[in-house]
Amino acid sequence: MAMTLYELVGRDDRRFSPFCWRTRLALAHKGLAAEIVPVGFTEKETIAFSGQEKVPVLVDGNKVISDSWAIADYLDDAYPDRPPLFGNDAARGAALFVNFWTDRQLQGDLFGLIVADILDHCRPEDRDYFRDSREGRFNKSLAEVQAGREDRLPAFRARLEPLRATVKRQPFLAGAAPAYVDFIPFSSLQWARGVSPFKLLEDDDPVRAWALRLCAAFDGLADSVPVYPL
Repeated sequence: MAMTLYELVGRDDRRFSPFCWRTRLALAHKGLAAEIVPVGFTEKETIAFSGQEKVPVLVDGNKVISDSWAIADYLDDAYPDRPPLFGNDAARGAALFVNFWTDRQLQGDLFGLIVADILDHCRPEDRDYFRDSREGRFNKSLAEVQAGREDRLPAFRARLEPLRATVKRQPFLAGAAPAYVDFIPFSSLQWARGVSPFKLLEDDDPVRAWALRLCAAFDGLADSVPVYPL
C-alpha cells in the first residue's frame, strides 16, 4: 500500500513548508513513494484525523505520523533495509542538534527576510489567515518585519559560517553523500526559494554550491515544483 503525505501548498502549486521538504527528501532518500495531498493554511480539517493541526502528516498503512523529525525517525526504524537517513545513534544525535539549530535560529533569520513575500504566494483563501496570524505574532505588519532586509543580509550569511566551513571541506554535511542532516538546513533554503526571489547567497558561496548539489539529487526533486533560482 502506498504511503500518503499531506503537505502545505500555496498559490500556483508553490510547496513552501521547510518541514514538508524534509519529509519529501527523506522519502526520496529511502526510495519510498508517497501520494502527495496538498493542504492549504485554512484546510486544517483535512488533517484533523492526525490529532493535531500541522503538516507534514505521513500515513503508512494504519500508522499516522506527524512532525518531520518523528517521520524521519519512523522511516529509518520501519525501513531498515533502505538507505539510512542517519546511519547510527551518534549520527542521529548530531542531526538532532542541527534540527534544533535550524528551527530556532536559521528559520527565524530567514522568516524576517522573506515573510512579506510568503503572503504574495499564499492562495487567496489563505491570505487573511496568514497575514493576521503572523502580524499578531510580531505585533507589526509583514512589510515592517521584512523592511531593511538588505541591511540584515550580511548577518544572515555570517550565521551560515559553520555550514560553509563544513561543505568547503566535504561535499555534504554527512560526508561524501547526503543524509538527513543535510536535508534539514537545505529545506529551509528550499522553503525560501519557493516563495521569494530575494537572493540569499552569493554566487561563489560554498553553501550555494552545496545547495545546488542537493537540488540535483533524486532526479532534481527540489526543482520539480515552481521555485526561484538560488
